[in-house]
Amino acid sequence: MGGAQIAVVDDETALLANPAALGKLRDYYGTIFDPEIDLTQNYNGIYQNGPFSNQTDPSQLSASVNKSRNTYYHFREQLFPSFVLRNFGIGLFYRQELDMLMNNAGTSINTFYRSDMAFLLGYNFRFFDGRIKLGFTGKVIDRVEVNNPAIAYPGNFTLQNLASEGAGVGGDVGLILTAPWTWLPTLSVVARDVGGTQFTSGKNIQMSSSTVPTAVTQDYDAAIAIFPIHANRTRSSFTLEAQKILTSQTATDPTRYYHAGWELNYSDSFFLRAGMNGHWWTGGIEISGQNLQFQLTSYGQDIGQGTTLTEDRRYVVKISLRF
Repeated sequence: MGGAQIAVVDDETALLANPAALGKLRDYYGTIFDPEIDLTQNYNGIYQNGPFSNQTDPSQLSASVNKSRNTYYHFREQLFPSFVLRNFGIGLFYRQELDMLMNNAGTSINTFYRSDMAFLLGYNFRFFDGRIKLGFTGKVIDRVEVNNPAIAYPGNFTLQNLASEGAGVGGDVGLILTAPWTWLPTLSVVARDVGGTQFTSGKNIQMSSSTVPTAVTQDYDAAIAIFPIHANRTRSSFTLEAQKILTSQTATDPTRYYHAGWELNYSDSFFLRAGMNGHWWTGGIEISGQNLQFQLTSYGQDIGQGTTLTEDRRYVVKISLRF
């Protein structure tokens, strides 16, 4: 849905997207195993030019992207076992991702790596029969990070040499306002990393490092949505969302932070989705059973600098085992 989610999310990912959406849950359920893989369209070409065995190891990928210069590499893997019910949720979050781009001269690599391990606890308060929902998510995060646009190549590309590591405590606050009218028009706002999240404690949990990752500053997302019902088993969601509102005010192209999405839901078993992620289209399907869920998505990510638009087309596969 173009990355737009805070006004429409209604499952365990509310802990990540908008804790107020915990108040929308109709039942309880847990996610036992839900691997999610996100990779660039360039993945196969880079692998064929320079095979690797670990998709998120900078030391391996540095040689591979050197053989595919000026070709963007992206890979992300994620797990989120969790348990949620109305107004409450708890989860363990793991995400590892790597982005690399070798310059044409073969002298430096733009490198972004992040590994997050987190514990999340969320709660929501419902007011006026659920027309107002106010939710909170507390999170304890250990982060390993590399964010360097020009690492000299060849060189020592091990995480021990490049990365910073640290742990921190943060929190998100979400608000959903729903009017009791046809199509349920909805306004949602989320304050992320309230007061800022510093990674200055608990170092050396994932690795040994003398430096800590960059602090995350507080920012805001806002969205509107409607939910028309077409038939007994068919309904839709339409949403518009602005992300990182404070950051976008100083951006050369604020459109990068705008998102739009549409979802067609048939009997809570088949979902068709489309949208816009900034300047680029997105689309996907979901097939959902009582205990098994499958999602397939394609989206375009803008990797350009300044006013230059550059699309990296990506594909996401997710399988969830629930109870």
